[in-house]
Amino acid sequence: MYTLRTLWLGTALIAAANLLGCSSAKETPTPITSADTTAVTAPTEPTTPTAAVFVPTEESNTVLSRASQLPTQDRLPAGRWQAGRNYDVLVPAQPTNAAPGKVEVVEVFWYGCSHCYELEPFIDSWKKNKPANIELVRLPVTWNAPARLHARLYYTLLALKREDLHTRVFDSVFRKNNPLIGRDEASTLELQVEWAKENGIDAASYTDAFNSMWVSTKLRQADELVQRYRVEGTPYVIVNGKYTTDVAKAGGQRELVALINDLAAAETRR
Repeated sequence: MYTLRTLWLGTALIAAANLLGCSSAKETPTPITSADTTAVTAPTEPTTPTAAVFVPTEESNTVLSRASQLPTQDRLPAGRWQAGRNYDVLVPAQPTNAAPGKVEVVEVFWYGCSHCYELEPFIDSWKKNKPANIELVRLPVTWNAPARLHARLYYTLLALKREDLHTRVFDSVFRKNNPLIGRDEASTLELQVEWAKENGIDAASYTDAFNSMWVSTKLRQADELVQRYRVEGTPYVIVNGKYTTDVAKAGGQRELVALINDLAAAETRR
């Protein structure tokens, strides 16, 4: 899991600042230069993935206790998952945009996160076969300038109804060494327009969507959600606005998918 503490070294994909060491997570990190862009390599990952930090309070401890004492019909299978170990209870629970009878699953990601890239095949397969009552929502982090430019890319694809290119963005970043961001928004747009043309999107259409009010609004909403969910690392999952978890907590990518299904099933029964 990439966290706000992660610092990429040398010619890493994005020269990100150690945000938790800064006075504000909104400080702008050192942008990459055109020279950096031509010499991009995969990021240096931390030796041990760090899970997102949740500071318990008296209220959250009460909720965790209640979660571990759920009625039989609401418990997760055979004690396989434990609140506080495999998943955390989000306090307070957050509202969702899911339709009545639906369970919202939010996947928080960043195109510059190799752990997100590794998880993507599992999420993509799960998405095709998930229970019909589960609604998947992808949420890009907006911690800093590079992440925000990647988030704009994601929402631009949504505006163009080309979310089918989501995995291809990851492939471009990690297989083709194309970070799809420049030193600023203008140079980023140039890079992304070229990429969009290679993937069948008209340059003018991409530019209009990139600069649209809809995309700007989605970015502001993403800012708010990242704060409300207290996201400190990616990939990160929120189930129905109530439970948070990640690959490390679940015990692996396949286990994470199983945990998502079990948490969603428990919510469905309520």
